[in-house]
Amino acid sequence: MSLVETIRSQTDTIIGESELEDRLHGNRPLRIKLGVDPTRPDLTFGHLVVFNKLRQFQVMGHEAILIIGDFTTLIGDPSGRSSSRPQLTREAIQANAETYLEQAYKVLDREKTIVHYNSEWFDEMNFEDCLKLARKMTVARMLERDDFSKRYAGNTPISIIEFLYPLIQGYDSLIINADVEIGGTDQLFNMLVGRTLQKDAGKQEQAVITMPLLVGLDGSMKMSKSADNYIAFTDSAKDMFGKIMSIPDETMWDYYKLLLGFGEDRIDALKSRHPMDAKKNLASALVGQFHSMEKARHELQQFEQVFSKNKLPDNMPTFAWSDLLPDVESNSLVNVMAASELFESKGAIRRLLEQGGVKFDGEKQTDPNYSIARPNEARVIQAGKRIFFKITP
Repeated sequence: MSLVETIRSQTDTIIGESELEDRLHGNRPLRIKLGVDPTRPDLTFGHLVVFNKLRQFQVMGHEAILIIGDFTTLIGDPSGRSSSRPQLTREAIQANAETYLEQAYKVLDREKTIVHYNSEWFDEMNFEDCLKLARKMTVARMLERDDFSKRYAGNTPISIIEFLYPLIQGYDSLIINADVEIGGTDQLFNMLVGRTLQKDAGKQEQAVITMPLLVGLDGSMKMSKSADNYIAFTDSAKDMFGKIMSIPDETMWDYYKLLLGFGEDRIDALKSRHPMDAKKNLASALVGQFHSMEKARHELQQFEQVFSKNKLPDNMPTFAWSDLLPDVESNSLVNVMAASELFESKGAIRRLLEQGGVKFDGEKQTDPNYSIARPNEARVIQAGKRIFFKITP
């Protein structure tokens, strides 16, 4: 397989492929850019798709340049959005950014990764510099973007600073002299702006590589922190394994392809196996990558114990009644579950109850006001497929 064929694998689109091939046969390592905005504390498996491609370039001997978009996050990437993103403070952005690097190094080679925060150059710009940059783009060109055109047609507000976002992302490429920029398919417009700015400045235009967007746990929407359908790099081995096992069968083939790099031949071979076995293999491989194979084997054993043999997991959290609810002799099921702090909110617990996803000592419960008395012996609450906890006297 040639260098270009290797790079082309798992991608959606490559713009500037012929120039890229020429540079790959040059006598210098290429500068490969990937930008991430610290909108939340966690990187997700959606990020893993593009990190894998950046790692591939690293292995080939090229320079991986990771841009932490602490400045662009002040705007909020409008790509694929039907409304403006909520604004974050610099303090919140910095707190999120501090977690990103250690997570990124679970995939990238720490010693061979160049890191920049784009505030390094944008904090030095004045308003006149901003005006000069804004002149590089027209409103008509911006409205060519599908997400902007839909919002404009639907009378959904678009702020001026959202128009600036592609320019600011493109300016990053100009500053670092990027040879290649990697991103999801929703980043194509922004990355092409980088090519335009480089060309206007008389520089070589970066090649643009777009990667497919990973579908989230629901099997339909893009994996997204805002949609809460994601797997995070920082998820525990238990949660990571359980989330992977919860995805629809058809979705797992994209995970094999985009997260583990499996080709069609290997995927076709897996399709001849039982879907449950193939999904267990997927979950074990990914948990092994982010934790250890020992933990992956343990979670596989726990999963099989619970779901194949109808036994309780060995490692469920245990709460003493006096610690959980110290001031009462009895309480409603929803309050007991909320006191465990294993759930996002009481609303989430009520939804689980309404959907028949809660069992108390093996009996399905749907009434949030079901009263639980102080137990005389250990009692078990199961919520959904992944959460079990024990209450002791």
